[in-house]
Amino acid sequence: MNRWDAVGDPDLRATLWFVRGQADPPSADDLAAALDLPRSVARWRLERLVALGVLQPVFVRRTGRSGPGAGRPAKTYAVVPETSTLEFPPRRYEQLFRFMIEALPSRGRSARLREIGIAFGRELARAGAVRPVTHPPAAFDQICRTLGKLGFQAAVESVSADRAVVLTPTCPLRPLVVQDQAAREIDRGMWRGLVASTLLGARTAEVRCTTDGCLAADSACRIVIALER
Repeated sequence: MNRWDAVGDPDLRATLWFVRGQADPPSADDLAAALDLPRSVARWRLERLVALGVLQPVFVRRTGRSGPGAGRPAKTYAVVPETSTLEFPPRRYEQLFRFMIEALPSRGRSARLREIGIAFGRELARAGAVRPVTHPPAAFDQICRTLGKLGFQAAVESVSADRAVVLTPTCPLRPLVVQDQAAREIDRGMWRGLVASTLLGARTAEVRCTTDGCLAADSACRIVIALER
């Protein structure tokens, strides 16, 4: 058994899709309520995905709990950081994109890759049916929920009028960046496209990934986005 079983089994696939769509790691109770399952079934599915290596348990304290177990950390389930795509059969798209990047002329390559990324970010926004807003917290919350609907877990760490920080263990372009770090420009462009499609009246002054561990298997990407209004 391996992580292919997570997408090959319809019940496990539905469970994984639910978890990836949440900004915060859900518990077995959350999954049971969302998918109308007995708690024992929800817990079994989540533990199975842990065994398959696509989820990991995280214990957090949740406020407002009462009754048995109140005050104890709740067991939740987080997405394991993803540095390669889960495909059947393997299509090796990352290698294809790497060859395409290498085929571009060196002069102007970064700007061209950024333009491609912006177009891709706008396409993600279109696919997620985003509705542009003017308030940064609402915009970045919507960006993360949109990515969640598309199967990419993301959460807002902080947001203000001129800066936002997003954490994502499953950034859509992360496998491509792992293959070729020149693809970072596409990744930065993608976030620019998402912001431009969601936050009205804003210009992204700078987009950067501040987590060197984005190339490692045990770290989420931390995207810092500076805004100009």
